Amino acid sequence: MEFVSGYRDEFLDFAALLFGWFRKFVAERGTMGTSLEGRWRQLESQIRRLPQDPALWVLHVLPNRSVGISLGQGAEPGPGPGLGASRLLGDEPPLHLRDLSPYVSFVSLEDGEEGEEEEEDEEHGERPGMKKVEPQEGGEPAPPSKRFPQEAKPAPESEVTQQEASREEGSREERPEDERAPEKRKGRKNAEAAPLHLSCLLLVTDEHGTILGIDLLMDGAQGSVGQNPGTENLAPRAYALLCHSMACPMGSGDPRKPRQLTVGDAHLHRELESLVPRLGVKLAKTPMRTWGPRPGFTFASLRARTCHVCHKHSFEVKLTPCPQCSAVLYCGEACLQADWRRCPDDVSHRFWCPRLSAFMERVGELASLPFTYTAEVTSETFNKEAFLASRGLTRGYWTQLSMLIPGPGAPRYPWGSTSSLSCLLNGDPYQLLQGDGPALMPPVPLEPPRSLFGSWQDYYTWRGLSLDSPMAVLLTYPLTVYYVITHLVPQSFPELNIQNKQSLKIHVVEAGKEFDLVMVFWELLVLLPHVALELQFVGDSLPPESDQQHFTMQRDGPEVSLRPGSGVSARFNSGTKEKGGRRDLQIRVSARPYHLLQGPKPDLVIGFNSGFGLKDTWLSSLPRLQSLRVPAFFTESSEYGCVMDDQTMAVATGGGTSSPQPNPFRSPFRLRAADNCMPWYCNAFIFHLVYKPPQGGTVRSAPGPAPRPPTPAAPPVPARRRRGEKKAARGPRRRR
Repeated sequence: MEFVSGYRDEFLDFAALLFGWFRKFVAERGTMGTSLEGRWRQLESQIRRLPQDPALWVLHVLPNRSVGISLGQGAEPGPGPGLGASRLLGDEPPLHLRDLSPYVSFVSLEDGEEGEEEEEDEEHGERPGMKKVEPQEGGEPAPPSKRFPQEAKPAPESEVTQQEASREEGSREERPEDERAPEKRKGRKNAEAAPLHLSCLLLVTDEHGTILGIDLLMDGAQGSVGQNPGTENLAPRAYALLCHSMACPMGSGDPRKPRQLTVGDAHLHRELESLVPRLGVKLAKTPMRTWGPRPGFTFASLRARTCHVCHKHSFEVKLTPCPQCSAVLYCGEACLQADWRRCPDDVSHRFWCPRLSAFMERVGELASLPFTYTAEVTSETFNKEAFLASRGLTRGYWTQLSMLIPGPGAPRYPWGSTSSLSCLLNGDPYQLLQGDGPALMPPVPLEPPRSLFGSWQDYYTWRGLSLDSPMAVLLTYPLTVYYVITHLVPQSFPELNIQNKQSLKIHVVEAGKEFDLVMVFWELLVLLPHVALELQFVGDSLPPESDQQHFTMQRDGPEVSLRPGSGVSARFNSGTKEKGGRRDLQIRVSARPYHLLQGPKPDLVIGFNSGFGLKDTWLSSLPRLQSLRVPAFFTESSEYGCVMDDQTMAVATGGGTSSPQPNPFRSPFRLRAADNCMPWYCNAFIFHLVYKPPQGGTVRSAPGPAPRPPTPAAPPVPARRRRGEKKAARGPRRRR
């Protein structure tokens, strides 16, 4: 697929942005040298003429004492090219953070002053991860570790740039034998692949949290960790970073200089007192002591875009959309023409331009939502992290929506463990949906719904939710299932009489994120109180330890229970006394591709934001669905994704898909798009599979316009025939 905006983890775009900016910074700093003479004076003159940013800028000095970076290649750990530019910015970039695990990982740096036993305890403790590092309360940086590099001095320029593409062997070989001893004590499988130590991070942000520049100070392998951090050698490095951040700000906006700058280190502040005024910038009188991150401070969702062809960021080149469709971003005429003339023709922009132009006409329709915050969250410049932080949505399931990963001390939720889930919820099925403030979900209404809901407005009114509530972002999943059951299946498959069934077995295919939010599906018990539901989550991206798990959520009078397969139970309070008998929601988990699933045939199959063309297992799972011939509905985050899914269905089975229609229960959050301006929303469109008819049969008429005919050049994958079709298939064998 050409565009992966709705499928790629935002953190990978963020990492690619940091990597690209840092690479450019290192290259330009290397050509100018470390002297403040010559070209530096020319750069200072240019910066003095820049417009002034009214916001305060902050130079953070963030020491790192505990996390190292281990680089490897392939499935086995070891030295290799690691995380190069091609892996983050190339034509086939990774889609999920876990895809990078063979190439880069974060490991705990041992404290050489502690004993071996304590080190082993540390190793088996909480797994370290990436986290946002901020100054402590009061604005002071975190105190330095006892073990730190003797000089806060990075590797030479050539070494730093080479570390981005390949590991340097020399620094490891030059280490004394006694410094490698801690690694041997810990029994690493590959002692040669010692992690890099990122000793210090220099970070330039504005007061709102927008990242403007970054510098990484690496001291090579962990064995070279010394005693004192020291900042006496940081002034030239920090000054170069400030100049580059003003001339080429990473986050957003044109080149500019700050009204005022504050520094998070007292010694570095003194060193910069004579340098910063050269730029026409006022340095705060004292270092950052009383100023700290404001209550709403958060690293903003960066809005730097990329060229669709060469992947250069907007801080490197000026990007403009295609003048005809306004959908795709290019850095210039050369990239536009290269994309226009690509071969084969059906992947060229010349082929897609009129189609993308039609997709762009959906911008207003998809942004038509009843919420009070609609204008903010549907904007191309939507700052999701700031929105979540300002509303206190920084825990529970809300952390699944943000790039900000909780640091040490923040509560961690065992998404896939049902026994731990029982203890965690402590009687409240909506606990993981709450923020830091008052309860977001009101009590369940006394009466069940008297009519079917077809919009967020109707559902919010019945549920007692204010239109200022952001709960639609999480509830898009159960409400989409509800809409499929109550509206789309009766419309497209009326013979199933699904609305009169007392039990339904539903397969949620290629489920990953949906299972991480499993408790949101509790709302189906509220919306469909007369139906006993079984949801089976299937997909090889599910955690292996959750495979074959089975638990039941029950609404039994005023209480609700969660019963795992082990027999452990917990009682939840639904907030109201229900009329009628008990209804269950059973949850099953199968951590495998759908075509390898064994078991009874489901009544319905549903997939969220599927992306058929992005995963090879769909070429086997779609023929499996063709053989089952059950109603299968899928959502996509854009109309472009629906077209690509139709093509994949044709190649895999010879069938197709119905015409996509906007999902009234789509998420209101517009998804970030790096190389295009198309509107992307979670669960934006819905379609169902149109199966290739059996031999001698007729095609079912799909609602709306007829689906695109199958591609003649693509032979369908043979499907297993059901018993009822065997007699009709006997006779002379036909050539397919």
